[in-house]
Amino acid sequence: MADLLNIGLSGLRVSQTSLTVTGHNVANLNTPGYSRQEATQVTRAPLYVGVGFLGSGVETDSIRRITSDILVSQLRENTFVSAEQEAFREQIEQLDSLLANTTTGLTPAITNFFKAMQTGAEDPSSIPSRQLILTESEGIASRFNTISDRLNQQTSLVNQQTRTVTDQINRLAKAVGDYNDAIAKAEVNNTPANDLHDAREETLRELAELIGITVTPQDDNTINVFVGTGQPLIVGAKVNALGVVPSTDDPERQEVAVSDGTSNQVVTNLLTGGELGGLLRYREEVLDPAFNEIGRLALVFSETINQQLSEGLDLTGNFGANLFRDINDPILMQQRVFPSSNGAGSALEVEITNAGQLTLSDYRLEFSSATNYTLTRLSDGVQSAGVIPAAPSTASVVSPDGFQINLTNNGFTAGERFYVSPTREGAEHIERVLQDPEELAFAAPLRGDADLANRGSGVISQPEVVSPFNSPDVIANQPFDIVFTDTQNFSFVDNSGNGLTITATPNPITPGQPNALTIDVTDGGGNTYQVTLDINGRPLAGDRFTIEFNQNGTSDNRNALKLVDLENKPTTLAGAGVNYADAYGELVEKVGTRTAQSRVDSQAAATILTQSQNARDSLSGVNLDEEAANLIRFENAYNASAQVISVARSIFDTLINTFR
Repeated sequence: MADLLNIGLSGLRVSQTSLTVTGHNVANLNTPGYSRQEATQVTRAPLYVGVGFLGSGVETDSIRRITSDILVSQLRENTFVSAEQEAFREQIEQLDSLLANTTTGLTPAITNFFKAMQTGAEDPSSIPSRQLILTESEGIASRFNTISDRLNQQTSLVNQQTRTVTDQINRLAKAVGDYNDAIAKAEVNNTPANDLHDAREETLRELAELIGITVTPQDDNTINVFVGTGQPLIVGAKVNALGVVPSTDDPERQEVAVSDGTSNQVVTNLLTGGELGGLLRYREEVLDPAFNEIGRLALVFSETINQQLSEGLDLTGNFGANLFRDINDPILMQQRVFPSSNGAGSALEVEITNAGQLTLSDYRLEFSSATNYTLTRLSDGVQSAGVIPAAPSTASVVSPDGFQINLTNNGFTAGERFYVSPTREGAEHIERVLQDPEELAFAAPLRGDADLANRGSGVISQPEVVSPFNSPDVIANQPFDIVFTDTQNFSFVDNSGNGLTITATPNPITPGQPNALTIDVTDGGGNTYQVTLDINGRPLAGDRFTIEFNQNGTSDNRNALKLVDLENKPTTLAGAGVNYADAYGELVEKVGTRTAQSRVDSQAAATILTQSQNARDSLSGVNLDEEAANLIRFENAYNASAQVISVARSIFDTLINTFR
C-alpha cells in the first residue's frame, strides 16, 4: 500500500508543479522578454521485486525556458540595426526639411538677390534700386546665418542625445552586470534561474536599442558584452562605462570613449548600431559635410561678389568696397584652426586663397620636428609634407585646396598638431558690411573713346580689365592712347604724346575684321594689369582711341552686368562648373536622396525586426489557448493522482479492518 501511496503522492506533486508553472506562464503573459516555461518530468528509479522491476512513480526533472539562442541573437541584432536606421532617419528628416523649405532654404534668397541686382543694373544711378540690393544682401546673409544656427542646434542636440544615450547604456550595462552576478550565484548547483535569464535578456534587448553589441556566453552562465570592434563593455560583473569627452583634435566636437576606470579609449569611429550608432553616423556622414558645404558656399558667394565689386567704380568714382564681410578678416582666419595639442607657442591663421577650390574636408597639420610638417586631408587621408624655414619666424603652409596656413613660428615641437576647418564657420560669419548704396560699384574702371578727328571707320569696344586686378592706382592714374600709324599698325602714347611701354596682341591688326586685342600695361614701378577690347572696321593713319579712367561713369552698368552674370557663372566645387544655386541644389538633392533612402531602410529594418520578434514569440511567447489546455491536462492528472491516493487509502483501511 505504501508503494501505491507514494506513487500517487509523486504524481500529485508533479502535477501541482506543472500547474504552478502553467499559472506562472499565464501571469507573465504581458511581461516584456518573458520566455514561457515548462516542467519536465521523469520516471523515478524502479524497485526490483524478484519477479521484475516495479515502478515507483514520477518526479520533476527541471523547469526549463522555451527559447532559442539563435532566434534571440537574431532579434538582438535586428533590434540595434532597426534602432540605428530609425535614429538616422529622425535626424536627417529635420535637415531635409530645413534645406528644402522655401521659408528656411537658400534658393529663394539667391533668386531675390540677383533679381534686385538685375533691377540695379537696368538703372545704375537709381538709389532706391541700389538700396534694394543692400536689403536683399542682408536677407541672403541672414538666410546663411539661419541655416548655420539650425545646424549648430542640431549639433548641440546630437551632443545632448549622445550624452543621454551613453548614460542609459551605462545604467543598462550595470543591470546586466548585476544579473550576471546573481545568475552565477543562483546557479552554483546547475539549477537554471529562468526568470533572471529572462530579465537579463530583456535588458540586453533594451541595450541593443541604444548601441550595437556582441554577446559571448561564458561557462558559468554569465555573458560578456562587447561594443565596436571588440571593446569590452561588460565582463562578468565588471562594467566599463561609456562617456562623452571633448575631441583631442577639435574641442568643439564630442567623442564617445570607453573607460576602464584608469584610462579612456575613444571609440566614436568604431561604434555602430542602436540609437547611438545612428546619431554618430548622421553626424559623420551628413551633418558635418552639410556644415562644410553650406560654409563653403557662403565663402564662395562672399568672395566672388566682393571681388567683382572691387573691379568696378561706385557713384563717387572710387573702386568698389566689400558688400559682405571679408572672408580673410583676421578674426575669421584665426577661428579656422584649433590647437589639438600644446600649441601655446605658435600662432596660426587659415587664409582662403581661392574659395572655389575649397573641398568639404577638414585637415590636420602635424609637426614631426620644429620645421617638418605633414598636412592630412581627413576626408580621404591624402597627405602633403613640407618644411618651413627656421627663420624668418613667419611662413606659410600652402594647400592645393584653395587655402594656406600662415604660421608664426615660435618653435614647434615634435608631435604638435592642429585641426584645420577652412569652411565650417563660413555661413555663420557672413554678413553685409556695406551701408551706403552709392558705394555699390556698378561702373567699369576704364572707358574707351574715339577721337572726334578720326577719319577711318575703325571703332573699339569698351575695354575690360581682366587680370590681374591688383593695381587700381595704375588704372586710375595712367590713361593711354592707341594711335594708328597706318591701317594695321599702332602704338601707345600718353596724353602728352610720349611713347609708353605697352604691348598688345595682335599687332598689327587685320582691317575690316573683328580683332580681339589683349593689352599688357606696365607702369614705371613695375605694376601690371591686362586689358581686352575689340577693334573693328578700318582705322586710318593718325586715328586715335583713348583708354582712360571712367571717373564719371554714373550711368555705366558694365560691372553691374558682370555681377548679374555671376548668378549662372561656375564658381564653386573645385572647378566642376557649378553656380551658386546648383551648388546649393546639389546639397539639397544629396540630403533629400539620403532622406528618402533612410525612410526605405528604416521601414525595411522595422519589418525584419517584426519578423524576428514574431519568430521569437512563436517559440517563447505565452499562448493562452495552449496554457488553458495545459491547465485542464494537469488538473486531470492531479485529480487522477488524488484518486490513486484515495484507492491506496481505501485498500489500507480494508486491510486494517481485517485484523480488528
